Amino acid sequence: MNPSAQAQQLLRAGRIAEAERVYAQILRSAPNDVEALNIVGLAALRRRDLTAAIALFERAVAAQPGDFHSLYHLARARDESADLPRAAAFYESALRLQPEAYTARLHYAFVLDRCGDRAAALKQYVSALGQAQRAGQWLDPTSTPAHVKPLVEQAVQTIRDRQRAITEEHYARLVQRFGAAELTRIAQGLRIYRREEAAQYADPRQQPRFFFMPGLPPTPYFDRALFPWIDEFESQTPAIRDELRRVLNSGDGRERVFLTEETERANLRGIDREPTWNGYYFYRHGKRRDDHCAACPVTAAAIDRLSLSRVPGHGPEVLFSIFTAGTHLLPHRGVTNTRSVLHLPLIVPADCALNVGGEVHAWQEGRVVVFDDTYEHEAWNRSDAMRVVMIADVWNPYLTEIERLALSDLIGALAEVDMVPS
Repeated sequence: MNPSAQAQQLLRAGRIAEAERVYAQILRSAPNDVEALNIVGLAALRRRDLTAAIALFERAVAAQPGDFHSLYHLARARDESADLPRAAAFYESALRLQPEAYTARLHYAFVLDRCGDRAAALKQYVSALGQAQRAGQWLDPTSTPAHVKPLVEQAVQTIRDRQRAITEEHYARLVQRFGAAELTRIAQGLRIYRREEAAQYADPRQQPRFFFMPGLPPTPYFDRALFPWIDEFESQTPAIRDELRRVLNSGDGRERVFLTEETERANLRGIDREPTWNGYYFYRHGKRRDDHCAACPVTAAAIDRLSLSRVPGHGPEVLFSIFTAGTHLLPHRGVTNTRSVLHLPLIVPADCALNVGGEVHAWQEGRVVVFDDTYEHEAWNRSDAMRVVMIADVWNPYLTEIERLALSDLIGALAEVDMVPS
């Protein structure tokens, strides 16, 4: 067995000290072996020989500049030696190679915090915890490894403190603008958000993942009479469908709805074939796609007449939502009951449906349905053809105009420091 294979076998067996000795021998004949440099460097780091660790990791980076582990280990060594600017630079380089490396991101956040850049640190804390939670880690003490538990706990407390400061600051400003009497439900929602008060769900099927607004009548599907603009919007269906067909024929401008393959794999299933969900966006994360609106002027004008749930930097999402044949979007929940989701079915083959809170709705072309996505919901296309509906985020119809204005400001601010996985 060659030395490298022997060392790897020892590592897998948990015989760390023996593996380190073999790697040290490897370096005598192969001084630029990146794996050996990292293992021997980590041994030096554990015994607090920071000078030796830094030298070994620097050799590894020089030998293979694009190696994530070498850059990350060098960042850790610089971090431990209190060389914070260089530690931050190496963390940045490592994270460019592996953006989902949430442990590295957590350490990077602490370096930024110690450098005094609190705003940048907070952003990295939130991102690190969100990434870890999406991977099923750091959800509670049992899913948090002991070696990072103090850091995770401190990061959570930092975020909680900032959440409290943001809610108090924004609510005080809203009271000045609108008066406390108009914001009673929002004030209670903030107490629930800060875990000062337990949420009381009139319908236990409703479980918002982010912000619960009390006092809004719960229902999986909304009565059409609550949306006075629905009939006019539906009347535009033929023209909107014509613009959709031009988009489909051109093949331009479509993008996948889930931003990562990992999220896509977790949320989509195929029936006898690979699932695909993509969209042609008119708004994404609250930003208007002017080119797509210009390409579909009738659709854009119809969208502008909706009561869109506008939250700067976050909402609305408005798109032609395209399920290829055999695509199933698995059960999931939305973030807040202040938002409702509108579907205008445009191309609906047989055996396509939406299930909200256990109540199945079969789409009908040209017939709008509006639902509360904080109920567990799923959708499927079990046909052999494409299914397309227009999706638009609109305000919950039970909100007052003042509440909509207040929530537009408040939810955008809270979303910047929330740890709920998206």
